[in-house]
Formats: sequence, structure tokens, C-alpha cells
Amino acid sequence: MTTSLSPTGRSTLTRLRERARTDRADLYAVLDAGLICHLGMVRDGAPVVLPTGYGRLDDTVYVHASTGAGYARALDGNPVCLTVTHLDGIVYARSVFHHSMNYRSAVVHGTARLVTASDERLAGLRAIVEQLSPGSWEHARGPNARELAATAVFAVDLTDASVKVRTGPPGDDDADIAEGGRWAGVLPVRTVFGVPDPCPTLGEAAQAPGHVATRWAD
Repeated sequence: MTTSLSPTGRSTLTRLRERARTDRADLYAVLDAGLICHLGMVRDGAPVVLPTGYGRLDDTVYVHASTGAGYARALDGNPVCLTVTHLDGIVYARSVFHHSMNYRSAVVHGTARLVTASDERLAGLRAIVEQLSPGSWEHARGPNARELAATAVFAVDLTDASVKVRTGPPGDDDADIAEGGRWAGVLPVRTVFGVPDPCPTLGEAAQAPGHVATRWAD
């Protein structure tokens, strides 16, 4: 059973429409696999795009900011564009025109909403922490009153979104294929975790807990 993304005019692809994914599950998959998003907004009349952490709960993405950050004051109630992209491969073609990338990308249009309810704020912060470092919310100390007061949490609804995916080999022209003599193919790109590097204050005998060590082992 599939659930449509229900895109509006601004999230309906107009070029390379065959790369569009229209199932909401595809949107969730791209977002859930990411570690960082880029958040676009207009501040003081000029566009600004900021890289930041995020987390998803159902049909909402949460981001956070320092309450003292200038851009935080520009977010509440204003339109934003949130994007997540995964680069899966460099596509080498026989012509430079057809060089490309294999990728998965999501673009979300919405209005940033300042979260004020205590339960939702904690749920949003937990989603952000668990997106980047699964298992840390239960392992580490939770936020205290001072830290919560210094942190603004914003919610972006996922109603208006698009997903675009490219896979496979290059799409070379028949004439270039027939000519031969030039290599074409895909160079895969992967993100991998290295061996955990413990904080010096832990001492030499410290071992990474399971929620950290398993990510490296995977």
C-alpha cells in the first residue's frame, strides 16, 4: 500500500520527471538515511542556506537552533525549504554532456513552526539526537532546564515535498557508444564510519558502548 506525496505545483518536477518518486515511503527513506540537511530561508531580504542536524517523526521534521542565533528569529512562521541529498555514485559517460551522478534527494517546502509544548520539544530534540547518533538519548545525560531554555526547536510539516532519484549507468548517445574507445560507468560513493576515537578524559581502558561500536562494525 502506497501513500502519495501529494505535491503542489512548486514540488512537482518539471524536468527529468522519470526520476521522481511519488510514494511517501520514498520520502521517509531519504530523510531517515541522512545525517545533515540544508535549510533555506530568507533573512533580511536575502536568501540563506544553512547546514544543520534534523530528525523526523511521522510527517514532521524537527531542527533546532540556539535561541540567541539571528536566524532562529527569522524562522518562526516563515517559509523554508529543507533539502537532504545522498550522493551514491559518479556517472562517467562517453561525452562530458552526459556525465552525471547517482543520487537520492528530497526537497521539502513548508513553514517553520516554533515548538512551545514541552512534550513535543523533547520529542523533537530526541528525534534530532537519534537521527545523528542512535542510542545516545538513553545513554547520555538529557537536557537540563538551562539547556532547554537556550534551545529553540522548530517543526516543518512534510505535506509539500518531492523526491528525485537517479540510478544506473550513463545515458550515452548511440553514436558515442558505436564509436567506442572511451570508458563509461559508475564510480560508487559510500559513507562509512571509522573506528571510534574516545575522548582523552575517559582513559585508555575505555571502550565504546554498543550503540557506538555497532555503527563502526556495520
